[in-house]
Formats: sequence, structure tokens, C-alpha cells
Amino acid sequence: MSMFCFQCQEASKGIGCQVKGVCGKTSDVANLQDLLLFVTKGVAWWSQKADESGIDNPLADKFIIDSMFITITNANFDRNKIIAQILKGQEIQDQLSQKVNQSFEEIPECAKWRGFSEESIAEKSTQVGVLSHKNEDIRSLKELLTYGMKGMAAYAEHAFNLGYHNEKVNAFIKEGLVATVDETLTVKDLLPLVLECGKYGVEVMSLLDEANTKSYGHPEITSVNLGVRKNPAILVSGHDLKDFEELLKQTEGTGVDVYTHSEMLPANYYPAFKKYSHFVGNYGNSWWKQTTEFESFNGPVLLTTNCLVPPKESYKDRIYTTGAAGFDGCTHIPERTNGQPKDFSLLIEHAKKCKAPEEIETGEIVGGFAHHQVMALADKIVEAVKSGAIRKFVVMAGCDGRIKAREYYSDFANELPQDTVILTAGCAKYRYNKLPLGEIDGIPRILDAGQCNDSYSLAVIALKLKEVFGLDDINKLPIVYNIAWYEQKAVIVLLALLSLGVKNIHLGPTLPAFLSPNVTKVLVEQFGIASISTVYQDLSEMIG
Repeated sequence: MSMFCFQCQEASKGIGCQVKGVCGKTSDVANLQDLLLFVTKGVAWWSQKADESGIDNPLADKFIIDSMFITITNANFDRNKIIAQILKGQEIQDQLSQKVNQSFEEIPECAKWRGFSEESIAEKSTQVGVLSHKNEDIRSLKELLTYGMKGMAAYAEHAFNLGYHNEKVNAFIKEGLVATVDETLTVKDLLPLVLECGKYGVEVMSLLDEANTKSYGHPEITSVNLGVRKNPAILVSGHDLKDFEELLKQTEGTGVDVYTHSEMLPANYYPAFKKYSHFVGNYGNSWWKQTTEFESFNGPVLLTTNCLVPPKESYKDRIYTTGAAGFDGCTHIPERTNGQPKDFSLLIEHAKKCKAPEEIETGEIVGGFAHHQVMALADKIVEAVKSGAIRKFVVMAGCDGRIKAREYYSDFANELPQDTVILTAGCAKYRYNKLPLGEIDGIPRILDAGQCNDSYSLAVIALKLKEVFGLDDINKLPIVYNIAWYEQKAVIVLLALLSLGVKNIHLGPTLPAFLSPNVTKVLVEQFGIASISTVYQDLSEMIG
């Protein structure tokens, strides 16, 4: 095989991609991502040693977060950027090793390998991938831990961009990365570390929630426009609200409108963004429909983070990337320097030369049910539960994806009894957020909390309801979990829920390929993790 990757739900044949990624990444990019992760583990090792010696190393922390994010599914396909990041990691290792200035009996290979030529990088990149761990169960747990930390890194970077960070989260990511190169660790050693990853997942999601709400206000119930206007426009996809804010400011008064796409939809819920009259609404649906929706949009598209589908040549020149995102041949907007905002002038001038978006739908959808807003409705919700008007809440958070089996989630939502309410976050909502499911006593039957990281809101809501109803166990709440996953941010959401004690989660459309049979057995026995089956069987089991 020329590569091996099984980190996403669409891994080829449910085993792993071995020639080219289903996501579109080529084998050389996949191998370079493996090498970047290998070098990042070396930076983590040296950074830990520096921490122990009292040496401050903020560059290392930022590098680790950025590199983990770059290797997440559908984020970066640009081999030159990945190579540059590898070389940067080696420079940081050199700097740290000189500062620490100690001799060590054993230094892991990732912390001492240096390959500054493209040839040596290409050779090494084929030797350090997933399958370098021979024991299937050890490999499974180390990959589960790694993917959880990749999700943490994504959320940590968004928070960092808004000026927020958590030293304990950074320290855990380093601890976890170093653990993945420790050959002495057993299954018994790794299992608690995986659960601890979930605990820090809750912390980093709380951190990002604080960063977003203090910067832009608490999301509020909002009717989002789905139609278009006749002005040239820019479409913003991904997850980074700081990028979105800076683009809104720079497009004000230019005659260029701004729309959100996919996971950027929740930007419509924040009070700070509603003051911009040229912010029109949301265009399109989930990330995987880019190849048709980016085509019909006509204007330039800004990818702020992951969820990038390799673009068609017909619109590739209109794709701009920034942050962790990248694709060979697409214009990349550089990072902020000296405290100045990113410069989107090139993007704006491009937009002025483009036709207005082609209308693909009309109407509105309602969202903005993050924890602060739901708590404002708490009395109404509690009364509806006590009266029997609401029998169950169904958490249907997570990711969307391309495979036909995901039609299950639309069917499941459609078949839910009228006395149930869906709690959602993430792009999984696009399977049902435009269905006419109605209301219960004025409460919409679909409560959208926002992006995938806003799954934190769903946890806060559950914990608050547990307190209100005076329960001693979160699993006694009238809440069931039917979660869809695709990539690594969904992995950290799952681990976060497990760390909070949530059990009997249904996970689909398939269980992760990186879970070995023995690790799967542990998750089933300890936490009641189950795969989805048929709509009616799952409805019977979850709702009754």
C-alpha cells in the first residue's frame, strides 16, 4: 500500500484508505501528514522537558496545536505547507534541546530525527504511519487518543485566535502525544488516558464557549435567511469566528455581501454579527455538497478551517484558504502579524468582479439554542416535561457525510414521535434541520445549539436538567443519544460525553475502523456504546 489512513468515518471499505484518501488527499500528502504528526510528537517531548526545567516555550505550544489541526480530516491538502510545518517543527526541537541543555538516556526517535532535504522527508514519511504500531489494541487506543487530541487542538486554536488559552489543556495534549511514543504503556495504562482526554475535551469546549460568547455575545434565537440578494458576494465556510468577524469589517461599505456555509451557519446567531447589513444569511447545506453549491454561488469562497472538499477546476480559482486549511493551487490568506487583522483585500476585489449568487432555495430556518438561550426557556421546558408534552429529548449532534447510509438520520428524525425534541449541534443537523417537524407548546422540535464544538451546550443543558429534576445520575434524564460521526472533532465530543458519565450512546453510521474488537468490547461493556441499526429498531429501543 502507498498510504494507510483510517481516521475518518468514510475509511475505504470500513478498513482504511491505502491508495488515495476518500477525502481526496493523495498518498504523498497522507504520508507527509503522518510525518508532521511524528515531528509534532518530538516537539511535545522536548516541550515537556522544557516545562520541567521551567523554560517557557509558547512557540512550541502553538506549533503543536496548529500541526494537530493541519492533520485533521479535510483540512489541508497542500504538500508544500505541510513540508514547511515539518521543517518548522524540527527548528523548534533544535531550539528547545539547546535551551534544556541536559543529557537523556533515552530520546524517542521522533525527538531526534532530522531530515532537512525533501528526499529524506519523503523517505521517512513512509515509515512513521499508523501501522508502525504492531499491537492492534495498543494501536487502537493510541489512535483513539490521538484523534481525540486532534479535535481538542481544533477547538484550542479557535479559542487562541480570540485570545484565550488553557495551560492545562496544552499540557495534556503534550502528555498524550508523548504517551503515543511510549512503548512501555499497556492497554490498562492507555484506557484511563483516553478517558482523561474526554475530561480535557470538556475543558477546551468550555474555553471556546467562553471565548466566543465574551467576544460576540450569547447566541440568540434567530431566523436565518436562506435566499440571496443581487449583489456580488463572498461565501464563508469552516468554523473560525475571528476570521468571519474580520471579513465582515473589511467588506462593510464595499457593495459585497457575505453569506455563511455549512458549519459557519451559527455565526448568524451571534448578536455582534447581526449589525452588519451586508451579512445576508446562509447559503447551501453540509460541507460535502460544496462541489455543486460553490459552483452556483459564483463568488469567492473562504475556507477558514477544515471541511474542504478538493475543488473542481471550474471554481478552484475562487477558493481561498486561511489558518489550518490549505489546498495546492488555491490562494492562502496569511496569518495575522503584529496584532493586525488578516488582509482579505484580494478576496474582496475578486468578489467585486463576480456575478451574484444563484438562488438555490428560499425561506428561513431557526437556530440559536445554545445553553444560555435554552436556560432562558428552562421553566417552559421543565413544565413541558412534567406535563408529558415532551417525553424525550434526542441528542442528534455530530457530523454529516456523503454516504447514502446517512439518510438514516433524516428518516429517524421524521419518524420520531411528536412528543420528542431534537437537540443538535454540528453539520449533522443538515440531515433534518429543514424538515417541518413543528413545535411543542411553542418550543421548536429541533433545537440547534450551533457548531460541532457547541456540543458543549448540549452537555450543559443535560447537567442543568439533572440539577433541576434532582437526579443523581445524568443517565436518568429523559435524554437519549443518537450521534453521527465523521472526523476527529466528533471523536473528542464522544470522549467528552463519556467523561461526563453518559452511557448508551448510539454511534453511526458505522463504528470507527480504528477501534479494535477488544477496544470496542470495552466501550460496549463499560459505556453501552452501540452502533445504529434500522430506524424502527432504534426508535423502539431509544424511545419505546
